[in-house]
Amino acid sequence: MTGETSLHALLRNLSPELNPGQYVFCTVPDAQALQGAQPLGSFREREGLTVILERQQADRLRLPYSYVAAWITLTVHSALEAVGLTEAFAGALAKAGISCNVMAGFYHDHLFVRDADGPRALQVLSGLAAQHAPQ
Repeated sequence: MTGETSLHALLRNLSPELNPGQYVFCTVPDAQALQGAQPLGSFREREGLTVILERQQADRLRLPYSYVAAWITLTVHSALEAVGLTEAFAGALAKAGISCNVMAGFYHDHLFVRDADGPRALQVLSGLAAQHAPQ
């Protein structure tokens, strides 16, 4: 199942969804420190394992964090080799003064914005899609 590569089609069909909950980025030495908790995402760096967890999980594990995020999924099936999508939505969010951390999954892009910015980011992304809708 191949994802979409046309930037115009991707933007027209962004269909952003704000997922419920609050999410945090933590770092741990290895997965054993998670005591069986399943992270939403992870990335191995030289300094440790970065994990994205539901805030309640991090609190239960007493893991420190400094950034509480809202999670937005772009439900359009974007191809991993698509060009320009990240620049387009990151640029629109930047113009609105909203920082964005991106995780690309096989099917969708997932954006993490400051928790308080979640609803406004959703509006910005929906506006970006509307700009590319058929006239």
